[in-house]
Amino acid sequence: MKKAILIFAVAACLLSACDKPTNTAAMNQNVQKEKQNVLKEEENVQKEKENSVGSSEAPVQNSGEITASASSKGKKSDSSTTDNGTSLSGKGGTDDIQTIANPASIDVLVNKQHKLPENYAPDDLVYPNVRFTFKEKIKKRMMREEAAQALEKLFKAADKDGLPLAGVSAYRSHKRQKTLFEAYVKKDGEEKARTYSAYPGTSEHETGLAIDVTKSDGSCAATGCFAGTPEAEWLAEHAHEFGFIIRYPEGKENITGYTYEPWHLRYVGQSEADNMFKNDLTFEEYADQALVATGS
Repeated sequence: MKKAILIFAVAACLLSACDKPTNTAAMNQNVQKEKQNVLKEEENVQKEKENSVGSSEAPVQNSGEITASASSKGKKSDSSTTDNGTSLSGKGGTDDIQTIANPASIDVLVNKQHKLPENYAPDDLVYPNVRFTFKEKIKKRMMREEAAQALEKLFKAADKDGLPLAGVSAYRSHKRQKTLFEAYVKKDGEEKARTYSAYPGTSEHETGLAIDVTKSDGSCAATGCFAGTPEAEWLAEHAHEFGFIIRYPEGKENITGYTYEPWHLRYVGQSEADNMFKNDLTFEEYADQALVATGS
């Protein structure tokens, strides 16, 4: 009798409950694989984010970078061509975005009111002879020639002061920016993506005049932990000596439209950088003063 009961119990187990642990294990394996896929995708996005404009640690007003042309010689900003059909959808967008008439100007201003022509690409891109956080000789190592030469001098000075730097991301094509922005929108939603990534055609990286930098070991690349490091403090104090500015300074978020990015350098030229540094001006404030000076 006991033997019959045992056989019956084993048969019942095989037909029902006893296979649950096996199914559960299989399900767990599938879930784990899915998690690994998600983590891998997020890791890829994070790597791409190192090439982007900034971090998403804090939202800012009117998020979603754009570009204009400001004069460093007291001339009127050359951004009169209006792209009437262009608008940014979602929060932080604008209905009338001006297209820059002279995007190749060294003093082209990147902000939230103007954009580069969609087919614009600098014709003088070169590889600056500086270290990067990666070895591949790809486009994001490139800068316009004048900016590249200035960057080499800046890196040498940092080396001399015992604070070696490394490049993270420099030039970015319109197509590349579009791919990145869409990836961030997919990951975080458009509203949040605009707090740290530029709408296609509106990134300073597309000018070939901007570069994100970090410590030589690659740590804190394009992330908030770079702030307050000796390297960040050195850049804030000395970048202007080589024609660069900290494009998105702390405390000026309501003017630049972006969170503090101590790693984002923008080449504007020696006299312009000195002027902005000495007078504690953002690029937007400097451009406004130039317009006022000409009565425009």
